Amino acid sequence: MSEDFFQGYKGDALTLLKKYNVRVWGQASIKTTRGYFKGTILPRSENDDDKHIVLKIATGYNIGIDTKNIIDMQEDGYKKANYKIPEKEFPYSESLPNVKLIGTGGTIASRLDYRTGAVIPAFSPGELYGAVPELADICNLKTEKLFAVFSENMGPEQYKKLAIAIGKEIENGVDGIVIGHGTDTLHHTAAALTFMIQNSPVPIVLVGSQRSSDRPSSDAALNLMHACTAAAHGEIAEVMVCMFGPTSDEYGFLHRGTRVRKMHSSYRSTFRTLGDVPLATITRKGVTPIKKDFNPRRKDKKVTVLPFFEEKVAMIYYYPNMQPDMIDSLVENGYKGIVIIGTGLGHVNKPLYPAIERASKKGVAIYMTVQTLWGYVHMFVYDTGRDLMAMGVVPAANMLPEVAYVKLGWALGQTNDLEKVKELMLKPINDETTKREPYNGYLVYQGGVNEVEEFIRKVRK
Repeated sequence: MSEDFFQGYKGDALTLLKKYNVRVWGQASIKTTRGYFKGTILPRSENDDDKHIVLKIATGYNIGIDTKNIIDMQEDGYKKANYKIPEKEFPYSESLPNVKLIGTGGTIASRLDYRTGAVIPAFSPGELYGAVPELADICNLKTEKLFAVFSENMGPEQYKKLAIAIGKEIENGVDGIVIGHGTDTLHHTAAALTFMIQNSPVPIVLVGSQRSSDRPSSDAALNLMHACTAAAHGEIAEVMVCMFGPTSDEYGFLHRGTRVRKMHSSYRSTFRTLGDVPLATITRKGVTPIKKDFNPRRKDKKVTVLPFFEEKVAMIYYYPNMQPDMIDSLVENGYKGIVIIGTGLGHVNKPLYPAIERASKKGVAIYMTVQTLWGYVHMFVYDTGRDLMAMGVVPAANMLPEVAYVKLGWALGQTNDLEKVKELMLKPINDETTKREPYNGYLVYQGGVNEVEEFIRKVRK
């Protein structure tokens, strides 16, 4: 057989495929020392080893089979797969709201690149409608691929361009905006847009997907439908994150852009509101508010766009025995702001004191947040906190660390006057700091405890 039938395979794996006349994309039955497996032979990444054969099984998941465990193989059929998302022209209805979907990248609409084994973004209008045709029942959708990057590559340059683009869409009369975004730093972008786009008359909804579209458990389609529903029909005109609610697909959550955080590396229900409750639940039928206080949708086109960001801002996660040169090096490299993620109520060790004092005297803005994520910085309680404040460290209440980092970059992008920076930092724009956290804003269940296990049995589906 031609080498074209063995895409990416080499060494022992290639030898086995040739021995049993089994091709890539062949439907194969494989007998191993660990049992029988059936599925489709997939191409291998050019960077992978030569000791495994990859099989897509009936559930849609991929497994790797060690070549030394294979006893026999048989090809039962052959059909080359096409993993390109089909394209269709998006229809228009005068009775539906107009939504603009801005693509930045990520796995919300994606396909698998079998050359490298990586998920690559696919965000053209035709691909999007081809992947999720139900969107046409929700709104009239126009799309624009502003960026095509994974979320780890989003940063101040992208935040500013995104804010300006959203402002123009609002001024042009769009009814709602959806932003497709990778999940890893989605909460950073949500915070940035909250500060950069204020008093919006329409919903601005960031949405992502924990699992790519080629997987049977993908949350991409449902998240997109929920986000478009919130943007087109919802009454909450704020920067929000729309993702899965429970691990099932009963409903999604709308989280306020300054109080949301990714809390699990792979769960679909990874995004949680911290120190508060979510803004609303969302289904394909509509938005059900949880909080009563939110910015309502308006009919005007007025919006305030403040696309500022100072890139020389750092975030330091304090750990025991941290050395002062960590802070000195930032100052020497021209950093203008530092957010410290301190222990307990907002503490660091005493060896850091001289470095912090040096930084403060050189005009570096230093703010304190807490590693606990829930709760407030309280720097009046112990001598450590009082000493740090005397050196110029400013407590940031219950601002989440990532939000404090983003807000400090935004504030320093407008002024170098530390008093004006402090005024911007400590004046809440949209609940990045709150007067108190509700009792049900902190719920962490510990498995194995009788009452928790009983609760889980009642609600788990």
